[in-house]
Amino acid sequence: MNYIGSKYSLLDFLTTTIADVTGITQGNDLVFADLFAGTGVVGQTYRSLGFHVIADDIQYYSYVLNRHLLGNTAADADPALLEHLNALPPAHGFVYENYCPAASGRMYFTDENGGRCDAIRLELNRLLAAGEITENTYYFYLAALINSIDKVANTASVYGAYLKHFKRSALQPLRLEPLPVVDGPVGEVYNRDISELITDIHGEILYLDPPYNSRQYNSNYHVLETIARYDDPQLTGVTGLRAGNDGRSLFCSRRQVERVFDALIRDADFHFIFLSYNNEGLMTPETIRNIMSRYGEYRLFTRDDYKRFQADTADNRNIAADTTVEYLHCLVR
Repeated sequence: MNYIGSKYSLLDFLTTTIADVTGITQGNDLVFADLFAGTGVVGQTYRSLGFHVIADDIQYYSYVLNRHLLGNTAADADPALLEHLNALPPAHGFVYENYCPAASGRMYFTDENGGRCDAIRLELNRLLAAGEITENTYYFYLAALINSIDKVANTASVYGAYLKHFKRSALQPLRLEPLPVVDGPVGEVYNRDISELITDIHGEILYLDPPYNSRQYNSNYHVLETIARYDDPQLTGVTGLRAGNDGRSLFCSRRQVERVFDALIRDADFHFIFLSYNNEGLMTPETIRNIMSRYGEYRLFTRDDYKRFQADTADNRNIAADTTVEYLHCLVR
């Protein structure tokens, strides 16, 4: 997924730096915590290196993706089920009724793809409730649906708005394609407030990749959140945002971010703590250094000319630069 803050293109920088600082190159069931897990690219990398990965994210679609990437094995795949789900006729469910043009005028998906998404989503719920599939298999194919439906979304990468005309990729038929199965220790995945979870876990390496700015993920990816939960929420506005403030992060608040970050570092029971942040974040490098230095030995690593996330939004149209400086802040206790 083309995801805000994704560290896919920074994996070499992250893994090399973390190995250099910690002296640990193979997990051997040591604990690596990825507590703003997003789409799971960092966590799955460390699972493949043999770490016991603990992942957390306040967004439920992230929980679904990481539940598969860190919790499933090849034994949870069911090729016959995949064929069955892809052969289902479209259904007129919540996605069709609220995110497709025929029923709502919203153009997140074509009517056909919205109906296919509903059919798969409803069938997965039915199969799980009937005990015909395991919970692992349920998340195996729900994660596949989240990833696959995103490929045919009629958006400029995020779901803050839909395009006025269907782009070529959005006209392709939805086809469920499984995410990879990662070989490594089965991990733990949570959908909790990080400020509460941090006091319940401990380990060797903690990796933090919080939101850098005021853009809330719950509004940028609200459609994926609804497909993941499939909870028939009340929608508001032209773009059909989920009503309420569920999934809002205090790390996106200029008034709150320093306080919650300090508390997080203070409460973290990990020997090594790494924080990804960039030069345009709500907290300055000096602020981060001052906070982290209170709790141990501080070091800083940088990666220049990191390509900015691109989406056709007002925020990005008002920014001239197309690259940023990525910082990896480190604390050793």
